[in-house]
Amino acid sequence: MKIVLKYLLFCLPHHAITYFIGSFMKASLSRFAIKAYAKIYKIDMSMIEKPLHEYKNLNEFFKRTLKPQARPVDAHIDTLVSPADGTVTQVGEIKNGTLIQAKGASYTVESLLNDKNKARAFRNGSFMTIYLSPKDYHRIHAPIDGSITDYSYIPGRLYPVNKLGVDAVKGIFTKNERIATYLHSATGQLAIVKIGALIVGSVQLAFKDQVEEHHKGQPLKNTLETLLPVDKGDEIGHFEFGSTVILLFEENLIALNPSLEPGSSVKMGQPLGYRVKRLERKIN
Repeated sequence: MKIVLKYLLFCLPHHAITYFIGSFMKASLSRFAIKAYAKIYKIDMSMIEKPLHEYKNLNEFFKRTLKPQARPVDAHIDTLVSPADGTVTQVGEIKNGTLIQAKGASYTVESLLNDKNKARAFRNGSFMTIYLSPKDYHRIHAPIDGSITDYSYIPGRLYPVNKLGVDAVKGIFTKNERIATYLHSATGQLAIVKIGALIVGSVQLAFKDQVEEHHKGQPLKNTLETLLPVDKGDEIGHFEFGSTVILLFEENLIALNPSLEPGSSVKMGQPLGYRVKRLERKIN
């Protein structure tokens, strides 16, 4: 059975499936599925900013916003917070540019970022992978105060990034469509990599007015002409379904909470760790 599922996973027309399901999700008729969806996934309706009847379609509900008090952001100056709701699937050290995908499988920072120069900063740093399931809040926020310096769009496949996909597809995060956003702070440089997936054909940036539109299938690297300051907890993007966020940190600058291990649930704004060294490095 596993072999059959793995074969189907590789053969599925991922982009076509995503397009058709995405079209349904954006259709007004899909609003009738919202109530059932919320019930199936046991979504806490008390935290949602708008009542259900105000959502025009299922896609709007997927990218819903929350009430301001729903996700308090840890205010301590040296804490690093979760950029999203989800489940930690991997966490640890990056060793000689290599990080863990799953048990027995790994991939490189360079292949993830599709950028040899950017990868050097994280060669022996640390990382955390957070999976956002369909039940989770899908907006992505800044994990620490700093300035967004640049971003890149890397085209690719849309394999599902649930456990089945991660276990079956070697280097899945380096194969899927993704957007990497780079944040400069007193904690050094951070990379926030948003991985697209099956049905998640759209990874949106919150600072659209300051970026070039990326074109499907065409890689793009863009340095912002004016640095974009962000406070910890500010929104920087969103998914239009569940997916994965990978955080990359430079070496010896961040101490991640040792209690956070694969399987741990996290909420946006919750501390993931703290900085052990402050830098006054100029942005290149």
